Amino acid sequence: MTDEPEVLVVDDEARLADLFAAWLGTERPVAAAYNGEQALELMSDSIEVVLLDRRMPGLSGDEVLQTIREEGYDCRVVMVTAVDPDFDIIEMGFDDYLVKPVSKDELLEMVKNVSTRSDYKTDIQEYYALVSKKALLESEKADRELADHDEYQELCARVDELRDQVDETVSGMSSHDDFVGAFQDLQGEN
Repeated sequence: MTDEPEVLVVDDEARLADLFAAWLGTERPVAAAYNGEQALELMSDSIEVVLLDRRMPGLSGDEVLQTIREEGYDCRVVMVTAVDPDFDIIEMGFDDYLVKPVSKDELLEMVKNVSTRSDYKTDIQEYYALVSKKALLESEKADRELADHDEYQELCARVDELRDQVDETVSGMSSHDDFVGAFQDLQGEN
């Protein structure tokens, strides 16, 4: 096991950040940051997953996320926040979203799931991220609100388009070795 952190927990509530880090620390190396500036200082190529609070003083989680993506870090980002999702999430570059309070099991499962996605081809990663956003909005918004929102309709169309691409990619694989080989090849391309 390397000493380089693989998970970065970012939350301005230090006790909560430390709790999440303790939960995850038994599984893999973890670092904690208590504000957006510190999070960006701790970012490195070894970070696979960032658990990011949205509402922080100074540099917000949304701004940290944007900087992580602009600087080209190849990591999964999970927003872990008390902010209920709204249509603004459609354009955000996160991979998944958890609304606080979060249990230890939910957090461990989420990190495991998004870590697994790192092995997937880019269109499969995008598909999972968009399906997550779609499901989140559907759980929070009324059907009429969704039907009247153009960006949501575009999100649905992109999910359908990617579903077809993902189905084609996956349908050509018939064994476990095909899946493993394909994802190892794809990792070499990125």
